[in-house]
Amino acid sequence: MAHISGLVAAKVIPSPFPHCHFVTSTVHKTLRGPRAGVIFFRKDVQKNGESIKAETKVHQAVFPSLQGGPHNHAIAGVGVAMKLACTPEFASYQKSVVKNAIFLGKLLQEKGYSLVTDGTDNHMILVNLKPSGLTGSKGEKILELVGISVNKNSVPGDGMVASGIRLGTPTLTTRGLGEEDMVHVVNFIHEALTIAKEAKNNVGADLKTWNRELDENEAISSKIKDLNKRVETYASQFKMPGHSEL
Repeated sequence: MAHISGLVAAKVIPSPFPHCHFVTSTVHKTLRGPRAGVIFFRKDVQKNGESIKAETKVHQAVFPSLQGGPHNHAIAGVGVAMKLACTPEFASYQKSVVKNAIFLGKLLQEKGYSLVTDGTDNHMILVNLKPSGLTGSKGEKILELVGISVNKNSVPGDGMVASGIRLGTPTLTTRGLGEEDMVHVVNFIHEALTIAKEAKNNVGADLKTWNRELDENEAISSKIKDLNKRVETYASQFKMPGHSEL
C-alpha cells in the first residue's frame, strides 16, 4: 500500500485486505509512523487445495534471510503509529487530507493547470506542466526556492524528461491547514510557476541557463525572495507538531 495505507486504515478508500493473502506497506507516509515497513499475511493460505505455511515462510524470509539486528525503537514507533491509526481523530484527519487534496486540485484547474486523471480521490495530485511550457525540474526548483516542497514526476507521454510535479496534502493537513488555506497555497504555487515561465521566456528552455537567470536577473530574484518571505510568513501561523515539547 505504502502511500495510501493511512487512507485505508481510516476507511477513506477501499481496502485490499479482503482480496489479498499478503499486503505490504511502509509506515512513514500517510500512517505517520517511523521509517519502517510491515507485512500483513493470512496464516493459512490455500493453493491448489494445499495449505501453504505462510507465517513460517514470511518470518524466515524477513529474518534471518533478509534482515538482522532489529531496531527496537523503530518497532515501538510502528506500534504507536498502528495504535493511533485506530482512533477517531486519525480517521477525521485522513478525511481532511482527501478533502484538502480534492479542493487543491479543483483550484489548480481553475487556474488553468492540467491534472493527470483530471483530479484526485486520494491525497496526491499530479500536475502536468507541459501546457505551461515548463518541465518538472523547473517546477520543483522554483517552488523549492520559495519554500514549497514538491517533486518532479513523469506524466503520460514523457520520455527522459519529467513534465509533471507531484503535490500531497498530508503534511499540510497535519500542520492544521484546511480547505480555505488551499486557496493561499494555490496562489503561491501559481505565482511561483509564473515566475518560472518568465525566466524561461527570457532565456529559453536550457535548465542551466534558466537556473542562472533565477540568480542573476535582479527583477526575477527579487520576486522569488518576496514570495519566499510571504510563504514563510503564512506557514508560520501553523505549528509544527511536537515543537512545543522540544
